[in-house]
Amino acid sequence: MIAVISDIHSNLEALTNVLNDIKQKGITEIMCLGDIVGYAANPTECINLIQSCKLVLMGNHDEALLQGAIGFTADAKDAVEWTRKQLKPGWLSSGGAKGRWDFIANLPTTYLDKDILYVHGSPRDPTTEYILESDTEQTWSGPPRKLQQIFEMFPRLCFVGHTHQPGIITEEYRFLKPPDFNYTLELEDNKKYIINIGSVGQPRDGDNRSCYVVMDNHKITYCRIPYDYKITKEKIFKTNALSQYFGERLEAGK
Repeated sequence: MIAVISDIHSNLEALTNVLNDIKQKGITEIMCLGDIVGYAANPTECINLIQSCKLVLMGNHDEALLQGAIGFTADAKDAVEWTRKQLKPGWLSSGGAKGRWDFIANLPTTYLDKDILYVHGSPRDPTTEYILESDTEQTWSGPPRKLQQIFEMFPRLCFVGHTHQPGIITEEYRFLKPPDFNYTLELEDNKKYIINIGSVGQPRDGDNRSCYVVMDNHKITYCRIPYDYKITKEKIFKTNALSQYFGERLEAGK
């Protein structure tokens, strides 16, 4: 069994509960699809915890720390700038600070393990492109070209995050939400799937519980884990630099 997590976004309370749940299940291999930082108030602690994962990829918020927040909203850009101030080492910084910065700077953007591709966003643009439910809609000219191209770019399974919207896209271009299959889906042999694992630290599907995925052979299970979002919310408010909206949206899971 492996666990796949993504989009932690500096939410220590959510990450801690998810890692504890994974440990209780006896799972030792964790794959993280990126966006360790952004939005919430504990980037340092989340990076420290995430380094124990077998794989950690670079998300667009992690990339923005290094290259600038291009294409971000004003509030999201402010969060990147605040996070950079917390993390970027100076001349007198400790080895831990330098180690965390180097860790982020050296994250890969994709990882192929046999017939499984791991990316943050999309095989076409690993950190930035979104794969959305709306991409599955048929057009007058036939199947969606975007998804046709994406399905050609991986062998069998492609795990993604980025949208914070959990769901599985089949090669018939159907978007299946976890409740549609009672949170567990048996994958068919010789078929391809795009599996969006949702978000640990900022769910946006109307369920405020953290979301991650367990893969056990040919079975995918979505796990929803509650955490004390009120603590995360208050930490965001107390920074006076992060938008209060990032805290307020946690309760609604939006």
